[in-house]
Amino acid sequence: MNATAISSKQKIIKLIRALGGVAAIVAFNRLLRRISAFSHYLQFVLQWGVRPVAGWFDHYLDIHYLWGKTRTPLSCERGILGLLAIKPGARVLELCCGDGFNSFHFYSIRAGKIVAMDLDRDAIASARRNFAVDNIEFVAGDIRHDMPREQFDNIVWDASLEYFTPEEIGQLLAGVKQRLGPEGILSGQVLLQDIQAEEHSHIFRTAAELSQFLQPHFRNIRLLETRYPSRTNVYFYASDAALPFSPAG
Repeated sequence: MNATAISSKQKIIKLIRALGGVAAIVAFNRLLRRISAFSHYLQFVLQWGVRPVAGWFDHYLDIHYLWGKTRTPLSCERGILGLLAIKPGARVLELCCGDGFNSFHFYSIRAGKIVAMDLDRDAIASARRNFAVDNIEFVAGDIRHDMPREQFDNIVWDASLEYFTPEEIGQLLAGVKQRLGPEGILSGQVLLQDIQAEEHSHIFRTAAELSQFLQPHFRNIRLLETRYPSRTNVYFYASDAALPFSPAG
């Protein structure tokens, strides 16, 4: 943009301010947020209000409705804590990526390449529609059979271990270990719960139980727990190398 264009833009901005345009646009944006919150509330009720529930979660529901409703920053917490394990230029595999929200909004700014996989073809179609960028490849597939065989610096398996049986979790962790380089890190999150949800094949009741799944495969394990009125989350980092938050990490 040249100096003349910048000067003209500044003059327009000053004129809008002089006419009270700032207050008008602030009020208009406040109205838009209320409309957006209500429309996302309707989407949430339609998809998650009664069973059967949707097969994947649209995380814009978090941003536009649930975050303000519950004051729970889970949608950002998950992405940020996952990002802490990823080094610049890393090759990343995200398992059970859902709508691709975290791959795009958190991991893609740092990763060199992301392969994001989910079983639900509708979720992958949504991800490709909303989050298409050069360094993310969204792939439809069953991680029990279709997990890519190349090596990765990071594998993210977030909020989906519960959908697999204990036997499948063990087999998948063995497959993850084979695909991680010597310095590679597995990271993710599980939900602690007392009652098994209809769609879950296994429930994690304690952080120690999660650790028992990880210990046969990784030398170093780090767990972080966050608690909210509606849920308790355990974030995990596992590797044979140094981990985030460790003295050598």
